Amino acid sequence: MDKQTQFKPYIPAERVTPEITVASIVMGILLAVIFGAANAYLGLRVGMTVSASIPAAVIGMGVIRVIMRKNSILESNIVQTIGSAGESVAAGAIFTLPAIFLWAGEGKMDKPSVLTITLIALIGGLLGVFFMIPLRNALIVREHATLPYPEGKACAEVLLAGEKGGASATTVFAGMGFAALFKFIIDGLKAVPGEVAFGIKKFGGEIGTQIYPAVMSVGYICGPKISSYMFAGGIFSWLVLIPLMVLFGSNTIIAPATTTIAEVYADGGAYGIWGSYIRYIGAGALAAGGIISLIKSLPLIITTFRDSIKSMGGAGASGSRTDRDINMKIVLIAIAVLTLLVWLVPAIPVSLIGAVIVVVFGFFFATVSSRMVGLVGSSNNPVSGMAIATLLVTTLVLKLTGTNGGAGMLAAISIGSIICIVAAISGDTSQDLKTGFLLGSTPWKQQVGEVIGVVASSLAIGGTLYLLDSAWGFGSAELAAPQATLMKMITEGVMDGNLPWSLVFVGVFIAITVEILGLPVLPFAIGVYLPVHLNACIMVGGLVRLFFDRMRKDEQEKTEIVNDGILYCSGMIAGEGLVGVLMAVLAIIPFGGKTLADAIDISGKLGLSGGVSQILSLVLFAVIIFTLLKFSVFKKKKK
Repeated sequence: MDKQTQFKPYIPAERVTPEITVASIVMGILLAVIFGAANAYLGLRVGMTVSASIPAAVIGMGVIRVIMRKNSILESNIVQTIGSAGESVAAGAIFTLPAIFLWAGEGKMDKPSVLTITLIALIGGLLGVFFMIPLRNALIVREHATLPYPEGKACAEVLLAGEKGGASATTVFAGMGFAALFKFIIDGLKAVPGEVAFGIKKFGGEIGTQIYPAVMSVGYICGPKISSYMFAGGIFSWLVLIPLMVLFGSNTIIAPATTTIAEVYADGGAYGIWGSYIRYIGAGALAAGGIISLIKSLPLIITTFRDSIKSMGGAGASGSRTDRDINMKIVLIAIAVLTLLVWLVPAIPVSLIGAVIVVVFGFFFATVSSRMVGLVGSSNNPVSGMAIATLLVTTLVLKLTGTNGGAGMLAAISIGSIICIVAAISGDTSQDLKTGFLLGSTPWKQQVGEVIGVVASSLAIGGTLYLLDSAWGFGSAELAAPQATLMKMITEGVMDGNLPWSLVFVGVFIAITVEILGLPVLPFAIGVYLPVHLNACIMVGGLVRLFFDRMRKDEQEKTEIVNDGILYCSGMIAGEGLVGVLMAVLAIIPFGGKTLADAIDISGKLGLSGGVSQILSLVLFAVIIFTLLKFSVFKKKKK
């Protein structure tokens, strides 16, 4: 306690400044919906989401300081607290719920209603917040010196750099604007193809790159190492596995395809082989990678849970402003009510046994997630591994208790969705409360902010999923939905065993081999699952980040350049995600016998040859990279 009591936050406990205001709530809700929709689109495309805390903090700081002429760092913190909840709700939802849409497409069940999606997201998000509240004093306060919470600390540093808030906010907004323009040119007007591909004659493989700003931004934010592991997985599947299948199995029929490999390749090229076979191999690798990461984390998970439960005894709150959580009676009543709703509300297809699983697994994984993000950061939190473990146990329990078939699969995915959202939100809440602890925020006000963010993003996520599914369909080339496809396969495999197990186990043993070689399995497995063109675009972003990291400049200037790049890329992800949602709207609005999306398509009017259009795509990609340099490296040179 000595170390903790010596810590003095930026705003002392005895000083009261504005926190929850109309401006912070409205701005936070807008950002929660915006970043929730953008991350839903991004996650369904590339299989990962990015943290919204820092861009939300920067936008909040910029608007409050520059536009509203107010100097209130705690108000800006509430903005990012509410806004970041949207990304976490979206992540938990898109990793699981699209599986039900995929089953509906196969005629096995109906699509989930918007009400069902909203209630699942809302209950999972609220449970994640309320499970975290009793842990705040144990993890954030008492272990301040031992649990760094990297994203929470970084967000606090951004907010403390308040005098740069306006310039930093300009960088984020510039990224949003340019990415929106590029996305509209590529997918709206379709003036240039969004993908450049080069096939190799008589080889069967294919290489190329997408040119989307958000995909490149993912590579920049993740860094060169993670990007290279994903690209390696893409090369392995598209330049090794696909050519081998075409070479040796041309006259072979392998389920789930009903024609020979040669016919599949003749009809769809390398993409045809990817859709019919490689996705199952990639899903097996993803499942194995998730389980391996969970097994490797087990010692930490066990000690985390034990230490957290021990340290919950005795709140140790002094009663000062910076020590007040939401009243524990309210928390316990809320958890009990939410548990009953899981069981009793007809729109949520979960039985009493399922509700018990939600509470037991939810509290366990919320505790684990809250502590693990403090140690290794949100990006390394094995949420997918937790979801896989939950699905395996849940599906087995449901099958053994007589809930089989479509009803069992629907219940299993619903339970898995709630648990996944619980784990994602509890980690996000922990990072936000760490930021607040460093700045001197009032904990109960931040917790109320988390609840507001969860409610706002939950109300929006159902419509977002329906919109994206109506426009392109989950599991398509535009929206591969890798995690949801994996969850679907795991649930089916346990419930009725109708998977192409040979392909799945090939992926499993590829993942085991990668683990033996000492490489991170999950990024490699995602690379195997996703098209190589997408991985190549991520790799370009990683190479730009590598260039920034190795510049011969003093460390402070280099750090500023890298951080400006992160802010610009965060803006690009949000901008492209929003236009992606807009394009989905245009794709379902009828206009003159077709849709609005078809009406604005000018690709047929340009009459460009394939070679010329691909060159123009690469030129546009170079322009996208130049704008990143303009708002990072060249921005500093101008100064």
